[in-house]
Amino acid sequence: MTSNLTIRPMTFPEVQLALDWAAEEGWNPGLHDATAFYATDPLGFLLAELDGEPIGCISVVRYSSRFGFVGLYIVKPQWRGRGYGLQLWQTAWQELISRLDRQQSSIGLDGVLEREATYRQAGFTKAYRHVRHIYQPVPSEGVPQEVISLSDLPLEQIIRYETKLFPASRQQFLSPWIRCATASYGIVEGDRLVGYGVLRPCREGFKIGPLFADTLEIADCLFRGLVHHAGGQAVFIDLPEINSASLALIQRYHLQPVFACVRMYWGKMLNLDVERIFGVTTLELG
Repeated sequence: MTSNLTIRPMTFPEVQLALDWAAEEGWNPGLHDATAFYATDPLGFLLAELDGEPIGCISVVRYSSRFGFVGLYIVKPQWRGRGYGLQLWQTAWQELISRLDRQQSSIGLDGVLEREATYRQAGFTKAYRHVRHIYQPVPSEGVPQEVISLSDLPLEQIIRYETKLFPASRQQFLSPWIRCATASYGIVEGDRLVGYGVLRPCREGFKIGPLFADTLEIADCLFRGLVHHAGGQAVFIDLPEINSASLALIQRYHLQPVFACVRMYWGKMLNLDVERIFGVTTLELG
């Protein structure tokens, strides 16, 4: 029975609750993710309550009229298998669709592999897999001189750079994402940004995301600059499996796979320049 289930938008503190649940699932969210997540789309986070008790959550973030992303889909273990998750999904889906141009839009998600068939039945198509890798830093020679702090670059320049790397402008997201980071670097050649990366603290160690670069060499330079700030703690990065150049990065730094998920799209299939994506921003929001 689902008659006592209510579904409503989350407050900012409740987004942090959802991330606490994500941590319990082993997803290792960032310590400050809620700030950037909520700023992106305050209407895009829904909480399911049963007789006033929070039992599930989902994010259905609208980046633009043509792109949304589904994530943070969690029902607490003791309430699974009772139909509450399906009702939460259906409500969230209608909420997101109502805020998009249905004829022109795409909706993305990163699903666990065992749910791929379920998402396919819901109309999603597989694009590729993301594989999370772990890196155990070793003493480094310091931050490469080629990198500069992203705080020294106009945000508009960063947004322009990722035009073919992310399907919508995300100013509301990037500003707090960079501000709350442990380290964020870019590389500029002439007057042109050719790559950037962000390192943020997580429940366990750190994560790099995004890591965007025009070439493997630029990605490598940014990677070295970012991991220097990890203080010897583990660093995680989610690599698109179809980025052929990422294999060299994996081999060079002996990155070890931790788990995989599948990037899928509903509606228009996106044509991102995946060969320049060496690390996805976040599996929760794309």
